Amino acid sequence: MPEGDTVYRTAAKLRDALVGRELTRCDVRVPKFATVDLTGGVVDEVLSRGKHLFIRVGGESGASIHSHLKMDGAWLIGGQARRTPEFKVRIILETADTRAVGVDLGVLEILEREHDMEAVAHLGPDLLDDAWEPRVAAANLTADPQRPLAETLLDQRVMAGIGNVYANELCFIMGHLPTTPVGRVKDPLRVVQRARDMLWLNRSRVNRVTTGDTRPGRDLWVYGRAGRPCRRCGTSINSDNAGDRIAFWCPSCQT
Repeated sequence: MPEGDTVYRTAAKLRDALVGRELTRCDVRVPKFATVDLTGGVVDEVLSRGKHLFIRVGGESGASIHSHLKMDGAWLIGGQARRTPEFKVRIILETADTRAVGVDLGVLEILEREHDMEAVAHLGPDLLDDAWEPRVAAANLTADPQRPLAETLLDQRVMAGIGNVYANELCFIMGHLPTTPVGRVKDPLRVVQRARDMLWLNRSRVNRVTTGDTRPGRDLWVYGRAGRPCRRCGTSINSDNAGDRIAFWCPSCQT
């Protein structure tokens, strides 16, 4: 599933393509909203909130196109969608000079602009928001002391934007096993700040880097590296896919 930094970049891409332009076509291919036509409306802004995207059209009394990429979704600009099978297309937005196509979107709905943020009211602090609230996130993180750390990091109600790559990488950097109860984390504020740093530094990168080394094959500490040597100590990285998400860890560096 795309993580918060991917959604942030997608919002920036849509913003460049659509904001300030009048829609000349709005083709919604979700049955519940198939009759909605925002043609003639001007795109006011594009927002990302955690893993959610909002395209606001038509001023304060207008509509908001809310989408979530889930596992396979994407927004494609211009000719990027030329070879996309029609059955994968969920929405087409066109202006006089550009085209944005939502493909395989896990969620697509048209909301009243006035109430669109109710769709994300359950989310914790957004890691890529300028109004990031680390102390709220730290309190959320430790609310259930027995809950495993990786599972808690993935809960968007704790803080919004972390996916499985970052959850595994954070556990390694903090020296904890993914299964460590959050009550045993000595400095939860430091954990959430490191999470913020990770996403913030990667918000403009296509290739995600957590090690500080941008060379190919050296970008991540443990994620996807099962059986390979730990970059710190040389011990083989372990993995476990018994749960909802696959976990990776170094048995020497993480305790």
